[in-house]
Amino acid sequence: MSTTADPLAALGALPGVPEAVDSVRKAVDRVYGHRVMRRRSNEITAEAALRGARGSAALSGADWALEEVRRRTDFSIDAESRTVGAALRLTAEAGQLLSIWRQSPLRVLARLHLVAAGGAGVSDELVGRPRLAGEPVDESLVELRLPSAGEVAGRLEGLSELIIAGGSAPALVTAAVVHGELMALRPFGSHNGLVARTAERIVLIGSGLDPKSVCPAEVGHGELGRAAYVAALDGYASGTPEGMAAWIAHCGRAVELGARESTAVCEALQRGAA
Repeated sequence: MSTTADPLAALGALPGVPEAVDSVRKAVDRVYGHRVMRRRSNEITAEAALRGARGSAALSGADWALEEVRRRTDFSIDAESRTVGAALRLTAEAGQLLSIWRQSPLRVLARLHLVAAGGAGVSDELVGRPRLAGEPVDESLVELRLPSAGEVAGRLEGLSELIIAGGSAPALVTAAVVHGELMALRPFGSHNGLVARTAERIVLIGSGLDPKSVCPAEVGHGELGRAAYVAALDGYASGTPEGMAAWIAHCGRAVELGARESTAVCEALQRGAA
């Protein structure tokens, strides 16, 4: 990563990125301006959390119908149910970690992995810490080159320094870089996708772009589909300006779709249909 004062700011000027940032802002503003949000924002937040968890779990191989996620209470039966349970726990945990994120992002990532992997059949000695040399990674849906444990440690430290330093980059750019970097590194032995998408959520909330967490990018990532997600990640991993811009734009579309989902929930509540 660059050592300039604000290395993420340059990404915000890549072709197509300012337009993506502007489009996301308009989509978010539409949700927050809805009359239902003024009276029932807690309900919208809760519904967005549920739908976001469903979308994230779908990308990790557990593509359940929303009503199935809503009605189930036992998430320990099989691998798919454990994935859905992990996504729900992470969504609930995200809001509790906002104050810690800007001071100690690595501590937050360790906590997220602990929450995701705890009780999911993962050995306790592998939970809540980055992988060591020779340890395998269970993330079969992503086939990017797997960095060494040493590279992971260095790049995680660099990512942490960027977050702590802050900067002028738009929230979408920072969130996309956090998400993309964690997927490229896959720092944990399992649950990296769920953790990366939760970290993206934390950035979007903590930045003030989506303070009430009603624009779940996970919904959009799920709706755009696994093939588009993997292709966009390839662009991020390439490190080229075109690839980075395409990944940021992809994340922007995901946030817009999350905003559209919550707008639909607002409309349903207004009609008395939900």
